[in-house]
Amino acid sequence: MLKERPVPLQLGNAASRAKVDTSYTWLAMYFFLNLSLTIYNKAILSTFHFSFPWTLTGIHTLCSGLGALTMARLGYFTPATLGERENMVMLMFSFLYTLNIAISNVSLNEVSVAFHQVVRAMTPVFTIAISVAFLAKRYSGKTYLALLPLLMGVYMATVGDYSYTAMGFFLTVLGTVLAATKTVVTNRIQVGRLQLHPLDLLLRMSPLAFVQTVIFSWMKGELDDVVSFCQTEMSWKLVFALLVNGIIAFFLNYVSFTANKKTSALTMTVAANVKQVLSIVVAVTVFNTTIGFLNGLGIMITLFGGGCYSYVEWSEKNQRARPMTPAFPPPSPPGAATPSEKEELLSVRVVN
Repeated sequence: MLKERPVPLQLGNAASRAKVDTSYTWLAMYFFLNLSLTIYNKAILSTFHFSFPWTLTGIHTLCSGLGALTMARLGYFTPATLGERENMVMLMFSFLYTLNIAISNVSLNEVSVAFHQVVRAMTPVFTIAISVAFLAKRYSGKTYLALLPLLMGVYMATVGDYSYTAMGFFLTVLGTVLAATKTVVTNRIQVGRLQLHPLDLLLRMSPLAFVQTVIFSWMKGELDDVVSFCQTEMSWKLVFALLVNGIIAFFLNYVSFTANKKTSALTMTVAANVKQVLSIVVAVTVFNTTIGFLNGLGIMITLFGGGCYSYVEWSEKNQRARPMTPAFPPPSPPGAATPSEKEELLSVRVVN
């Protein structure tokens, strides 16, 4: 007896889903969940002193994989059937995802936080370079102009101690290139030949990234520290807090992949820059962090640059969607009467 597949979940009618399922809605959810996870991570670090970044990343990937598997079992999406080549692409993508985190964490030990943020703010530039060089994409002059206040604003918002070593400089730039590459590849996997559902991508990538994260944690010696921490300071409150943290990470990854699919790789890197500045605003309001006048001015310029980019993207998208009006009327098919001939035919009187 064949087992029937579950009916995919349908939330509301088609009209209501169309109004909600827009790129701006997904970007708004991306901002909200990203900032929520940032605040939650800081709360866990300050409340429970759980300072194990690799283990926290492993929890995120594990919960993301379990969440995607649950959604597949509920019938929310149907996993695609991939061949050996496509599975190898998934393996390389998961390694790129983990390597991006690894390089970012290692570079933070060699450079100051301000320098790290400024270099990472150059991710849209590398995204454009990769898209133009490998995907033959073209961007308008307005897009380039809209990025200038954004980059300048991030620089001003994160101005501070720009100390770094030669190795730290190299690793930070390498991490930025990897971040841009990951964003571009994520977009291509979902809108290119594979056409993977965001949850399907998450289902295939997360378990591989989890295993790789555990290996990195073991290589750095963090795994032993986590075992000692669990034996002395682990509590049910911390277990619940880490579980909620993982659930938020699952929804953030899903929303991030979906927003990437519905917008573009460049839009996601711009959104990441704006989110970075909004994190500073949250730190000021929630954690009572003090900033200078130049930092505050940079925050406003960044938000202004993000608004300019959003307007340029919106106007160009509408222009592409608008149907082209031909400069000359299309030729009439052979044998068809022209408008003047039709008028003459209608004006003919029948004489008895």
